[in-house]
Amino acid sequence: MKYIVVTGGVLSGIGKGIIASSTAMILKSMGLRVTSIKIDPYLNIDAGTMSPFEHGEVFVLDDGGEVDLDLGNYERFLDVNLGKDNNITTGKIYNLVIEKERKGQYLGKTVQVVPHITEEIQNWIERVAHLPVDGDKATPDVCVIELGGTVGDIESMPFTEALRQFQFRVGIENFCLMHVSLVPVLGVVGEQKTKPSQQSIRELRSLGLSPDFCLCRSTQPLTEETKKKISLFCHVAPDNVIGVHDVSNIYRVPILLNQQNLPNLVLRRLQLTPTVDLSKTSSPTESTPYWMASWKGLADRMDKITNESLNPIRIAMVGKYTGLTDAYLSVIKALDHASMAIERKMVIDWVEASNLESQNSTTAEYKKSWEMLRGAHGILVPGGFGDRGIEGMILAAHYARTSGKPFLGICLGLQIAVIEFARNVMGWENANSEEFTTSGSGKNVVVFMPEVSKTHMGGTMRLGSRDTIFTDVDNKISKLYNVDTVGQAVEERHRHRYEVNPDVVDEIHAKGLHFVGKDTTGIRMEIVELKGHDYYVACQFHPEFKSRPQRPSPPFIGLLNASLERLKKM
Repeated sequence: MKYIVVTGGVLSGIGKGIIASSTAMILKSMGLRVTSIKIDPYLNIDAGTMSPFEHGEVFVLDDGGEVDLDLGNYERFLDVNLGKDNNITTGKIYNLVIEKERKGQYLGKTVQVVPHITEEIQNWIERVAHLPVDGDKATPDVCVIELGGTVGDIESMPFTEALRQFQFRVGIENFCLMHVSLVPVLGVVGEQKTKPSQQSIRELRSLGLSPDFCLCRSTQPLTEETKKKISLFCHVAPDNVIGVHDVSNIYRVPILLNQQNLPNLVLRRLQLTPTVDLSKTSSPTESTPYWMASWKGLADRMDKITNESLNPIRIAMVGKYTGLTDAYLSVIKALDHASMAIERKMVIDWVEASNLESQNSTTAEYKKSWEMLRGAHGILVPGGFGDRGIEGMILAAHYARTSGKPFLGICLGLQIAVIEFARNVMGWENANSEEFTTSGSGKNVVVFMPEVSKTHMGGTMRLGSRDTIFTDVDNKISKLYNVDTVGQAVEERHRHRYEVNPDVVDEIHAKGLHFVGKDTTGIRMEIVELKGHDYYVACQFHPEFKSRPQRPSPPFIGLLNASLERLKKM
């Protein structure tokens, strides 16, 4: 087993996740089996109870793990299915050590950060690195480990020390360290400054870790002078100073790394043997190797649709967390994947749901939000929690239903669609969800799931990958999933505490909002589709979590195709 550790310095959000994912993707393209681990130094057991404003979206895995959004990048780049143990947190490690101490497993010793915490971190890494992730039960060849945060952060010190020890535990020949730093340009002079990288690597080396590669983030390509200076002062070989400047889209990052010979340098450093022919090229004029040709095609398609001169498809994203787009990162990526698949540019218009509500009718935001909603070719209501903005989402669903505008609801979006239909078609005044109301204030068409805890928040929702059984195939969504037989199942990931009230299903279905997908018991509603509408679909699951660049999610394909047809008619 070979290990590649990616650390970051200077500041957070520098791009470690994309660089780690890109490195892993390149190695997989060369025929190696690759897995990934993300280390998050916060004390939370997992990301499940963290605010989207605080940490971006919570990504959900097949096994129900609620994890950092970077694991979504790993899955999308590598096209693998990771597990919750691929995300290590301080909370998980300390919880494990304290449980062992309470059981007397340390034989009366004083339990300390070194060696007990650091050894547990190393044990966890080594155990998870050997778990298969690509579906064929084969042990990975390489594990790419991203250490979250910034080198020198007090909360990450136990992990840094554990990795220092780990390099000797597995052998230096099996351990490669990549450090991502920033090379800023200050003022009008335009000189690339190397001091932040020097200070960052000095801090890393003082902690016992000396990087094999320095990957330098910058707005423009690194000059040769800058590379030589970083090599000289940071104790890194000149060829191992890799520039990672801003590119047109994230799918170009692996190509950029390959252009600077990073794959071959990593193979040499870790004594890895790929299964592809490194001497073979796609064509005499093509610099991208044949084993990355499909990825280059992906990057080219993304550039093509981004630069498209034709009118773009405009999707109104009516959400609660629009102030931080990372809160909807997987939804954005799923829309991008669908956009590439139909080869048409797509633009997201961010609509804060509460701005659509009548109490804000005198504000400029109200007018602007409704203009964006009416000007969009499709409407998407994503997931969320709490009652803020709910009435605005219901208004958006009502507008989509009555205007014929394509609509996709996800998780909360399905519940919104049902509440809107209950109020305005069924005539159930004040119909609502138990999440937003107290008993007796209206008919609850969405209810709390009986098996979910009401006292503990973390890890207690209906989580992970589950089957959805199609009960009807005479509809658009079944065709998108290539389902042609009643009883056929698709597998998607879930994250919710509330469900459509089973007592109202038959009445609503009879009026035209058809429940075409249910869980394996037949009691829990999974997919609704409005009869007679061009595209009005909502799902209780989160299809965005399984969308891949070369295998886009069917509901998103349906939304963009329907929106494109509407654009052509306008």
